[in-house]
Amino acid sequence: MTYITTRPPVAEAMGVSDVKAHMRIGGEAEDAYLAGLVRVAREHMERATGLCLVSQGLRLVLPAVSRDGVVQILKGPVQAIDAVTLYDADGVARSLAAEGIAFEREGPPARLWLGRGFEPGQAENGVEIDFTAGFGEAGADVPDSLRRALLLHVAAMYEYRGAVGLADQPAAIPDGYERLVQPFLGRRL
Repeated sequence: MTYITTRPPVAEAMGVSDVKAHMRIGGEAEDAYLAGLVRVAREHMERATGLCLVSQGLRLVLPAVSRDGVVQILKGPVQAIDAVTLYDADGVARSLAAEGIAFEREGPPARLWLGRGFEPGQAENGVEIDFTAGFGEAGADVPDSLRRALLLHVAAMYEYRGAVGLADQPAAIPDGYERLVQPFLGRRL
């Protein structure tokens, strides 16, 4: 199971002005650095939680699908299924008709049912599911507790700026971060 970003987010989960207000920073001298920290904090949260904060396109590549045709999509929240493509042993693509697919976005994880007549692809990584995930198109669509966690994280990374460069961040996860993020995590056994 591999996730590939096909369309990156067009916005960040928060603007530099939000960070500057939280940290009480004036002027524009550090705007580029703060924008980099916001990006790093968002990417870290997305990797650690499986969440997509701002709408983006993803492709889930699977070697096969179980006999019942159910696929769990662990990244989310899933907004829409854009396409399902199956590949046969010769690598010939076949699109699955949308009316044969059932999609349950409640979760996490979201579940996709490929129908009774589903025949899994025979090629290696023969199933591709393109989908759109995220809370919305803008940072304002991201739940406030996740935005607060990002602010805490950016502030902590800013404190380490002399010891750890932007390319090596995140250096630390601040106290309280996990409590803010926890309600959005899927439960796994």
